[in-house]
Amino acid sequence: MNQDPLLSGLAGLTADPPEGLLDRIAARWVRVEGPLGEVSVAATDQGVAFLRWYGPHDDTAARESFAAEFRARFGRPLLQGDRPPAGLVPALRTGKAAGLRFDLRELSDFQRDVLTAAQRIPRGEVRPYAWIARQIGRPAAVRAVGTALARNPVPLLIPCHRIVRSDGAPGEYVFGAEAKERLLRHEGVDLDGLRDLAQENVFYLASDTTGIVCFPTCHNARRITPRHRHGFRSVAQAESAGYRACRTCRPGEVAA
Repeated sequence: MNQDPLLSGLAGLTADPPEGLLDRIAARWVRVEGPLGEVSVAATDQGVAFLRWYGPHDDTAARESFAAEFRARFGRPLLQGDRPPAGLVPALRTGKAAGLRFDLRELSDFQRDVLTAAQRIPRGEVRPYAWIARQIGRPAAVRAVGTALARNPVPLLIPCHRIVRSDGAPGEYVFGAEAKERLLRHEGVDLDGLRDLAQENVFYLASDTTGIVCFPTCHNARRITPRHRHGFRSVAQAESAGYRACRTCRPGEVAA
């Protein structure tokens, strides 16, 4: 990456800058392995701020694109980091970012709320956009939720790929629909099963042994044996049949 003019100016100072000043001005970037291949990640003194993957044949041009995209969005210079931020590598490996620090200061309160809700979706499970809207207390803002997810600066780490369309289709993704499907299958989501259910207008599964209705990918739903499983188009329909919404995946937080 080309040297940033601001860094060149700092290098020309006659006296050393105060300790820690450079890290408050610049971000550090590293290349690490992710579930799709190598990713570029930038972190500030506040936490991980930006992540991008440019495809299976990432090269020098893609790295330059990362620097340009980061600077255009954040207005900060980039320095080569000597090691990944604490917790980054295990978060990419496991799909669980608990304890990893993020720098989301450039986002609006609404966008941060959307991403915080997305972080609650466990690996191997998906939720519809409407569920996110309900989680943040903005049930009518489904389209705005989609826009906020599209601006997620740290995909893979904040799992916006786990939010899907209400008809069961994966939907759009910052790295493309094919990459989204790859990620979900890698995490154990049965996309083919979801599509089959959607074709039958089934979006929720209930157990007649527990009396609970769940999203199909909820770990509770995956334990229901076929003879005790019942499908419903809506939570309201399931509740009318005597089932209650799962307190784990909380399917009731989607408009009927």
